[in-house]
Amino acid sequence: MAENIFLFVPNLIGYARIILALLSFYYMPTDYIMASSMYILSGFLDAFDGHAARILNQATKFGAMLDMLTDRCGTMCLLVTLSHFYPQYMFLFQVSMTIDISCHWLHLHTTLLAGRQSHKGIDSNPNPILRIYYSSRTVLFLMCAGNELFYSSLYLLHFTEGPFIAGIGLWRMMSYVLLPVGVLKSILALMQGYNAALSLGEIDVQERQGQKAK
Repeated sequence: MAENIFLFVPNLIGYARIILALLSFYYMPTDYIMASSMYILSGFLDAFDGHAARILNQATKFGAMLDMLTDRCGTMCLLVTLSHFYPQYMFLFQVSMTIDISCHWLHLHTTLLAGRQSHKGIDSNPNPILRIYYSSRTVLFLMCAGNELFYSSLYLLHFTEGPFIAGIGLWRMMSYVLLPVGVLKSILALMQGYNAALSLGEIDVQERQGQKAK
C-alpha cells in the first residue's frame, strides 16, 4: 500500500502553520496582539517540521515546497501590511518582496530540477557564504529570526513603542538594531538567486547537448 505523504507529521505541522498564518493575516490590520501571537507561533512551528522530517524519515519534496512557500507567503503578507502602514517606504518593501519570492523560488525549483534532495544542502549551494548560511543551524536561525523580528518590530511599532529602555521604545530599538540583518538577508537571497540561475543555465546546456547528440 502506497504511503500517503500528505499525512506525514512534518506536513501536518505545515498545515497548522498555514492556518495560523491565515489567522494572523486576518488580525494584522487591527489587532496586533492576536496577529503577532499567531504569526510568531506559525514561525515557531517552522523549527519543528524539519526535525520531525529527519527523525521520522519523512522528508519529502512536497514538504520542502510547502515549508518554503509558507515562509515566503507569510513574510510577503507582513510586508504588504507594512506597505500600508508605512507608505513612504512602500517601494523598499516591494523590492524586498520581489527579491525574497523570486530568488527563493528559483533556487528551490533549480534544486528539484537537478534532482537534489534539499535546497539547503551543500551540493545545492556552491557559494561558500551560502554554504555557511545553510550548513550552520545557528547562522541560519539567527538570520531568519533576525529578519522576521525586524519586520515584526516595524509592525508592532505602528501600534505601540513597547516598553521603554534607556529612553527608547523596545520595538523602535529593535527595528534600528535589526535593520542590517534585513538588508543582509536580501543580499544573501540575491546571491542565492544568482547561483540558481547559473545552475539552471547549466541544466539547459546539458539538455541541449543531449538533444543534439540524439
